[in-house]
Amino acid sequence: MPQITPNLWFDTEGKDAAEFYCSIVPNSRINNVTYYGEAGPGETGTVLTVDFELDGERFTAINGGPHYKLTPAVSFMISCQDQDEVDYYWDKLLEGGGQAVQCGWLTDRFGLSWQVIPKQLEELIGDPDPGRSQRAMTAMLGMVKIDIAAMRAAADGD
Repeated sequence: MPQITPNLWFDTEGKDAAEFYCSIVPNSRINNVTYYGEAGPGETGTVLTVDFELDGERFTAINGGPHYKLTPAVSFMISCQDQDEVDYYWDKLLEGGGQAVQCGWLTDRFGLSWQVIPKQLEELIGDPDPGRSQRAMTAMLGMVKIDIAAMRAAADGD
């Protein structure tokens, strides 16, 4: 199967975004940067694309101009091991002007949407006991950042 690489469209901040993401996610790096030449359409010498990896997953950022904007219709989900990991990614991705949304969703300062989700979420909202599942789901719907302990307490009826 061919390699599929998500390509993220930015106005001019693709390299800044790639550096930001690589600084947050372990085992990440920028692999290549290309620049506009005289043929344009961007200004000669400015960044055109940035190829980078986040923990081994490949991405490309393109500085294509203001024609398109990132939307929540596409988001990246980070499946976290525990509350400490949820807190780390949540706080880091909000740095510099990101916006918290709801139910574990946020938009970073570059406009990219993220879902910062603990692995326990699936267990709690997928509980075979419909009462536990519904109480966990109701709790989650009232949250901005996911709080595992609060969801467990809600599932338990506490």
